[in-house]
Amino acid sequence: MFLMQFTYQTNRLILQVLRPEYAAAVCRFYQENKQFLEPFEPLRPNIFYTEDFHHSNLLCEYDAFLKLSYFRYWLFLRKNPKIPIGSVCFNNIMHGAFQKCMLGYKLGKNYCHHGYMLEALALLIPLVMKEISLHRIEAYVQPDNLPSIRLLSRLGFAEEGYLQKYAQIYGEWTDHLLFSYLNENL
Repeated sequence: MFLMQFTYQTNRLILQVLRPEYAAAVCRFYQENKQFLEPFEPLRPNIFYTEDFHHSNLLCEYDAFLKLSYFRYWLFLRKNPKIPIGSVCFNNIMHGAFQKCMLGYKLGKNYCHHGYMLEALALLIPLVMKEISLHRIEAYVQPDNLPSIRLLSRLGFAEEGYLQKYAQIYGEWTDHLLFSYLNENL
């Protein structure tokens, strides 16, 4: 039985798994926030910033959602439900002995420090853990990304370790902190 919903709402947000019809809006989000997001993401080829790329990517993400292997919820303000302001992604979902996934998230530059990501994650984390029986969610954060570290701390994530040259971010191998959130009900 498929338990995850395509859309959730909070007081201020709509959280939605998107179909390819949203490719133009998603492409615009990345184009408008390119410089802001670059220090936190891998180098992107030029094709990444095209509508065709996001059409294909949204199709793949939608299919993965149906297979319960990858969830990306795009965030929209309830008062402006056509423009994405960020996303939350549960990826590398593993079952069996691990029952875990990785968490990724991003907001557009004009939407940081308003509590939107806290609001979205406070809803989605317990839902995802319960509905697909996860024991653990991991998040990896660059040590100088203090807003993200504070966010994870407020959500109840525990810092577990320091990983040297863990991920290639914007062309450089960067250190990361590992955080985890455990589902004590499993």
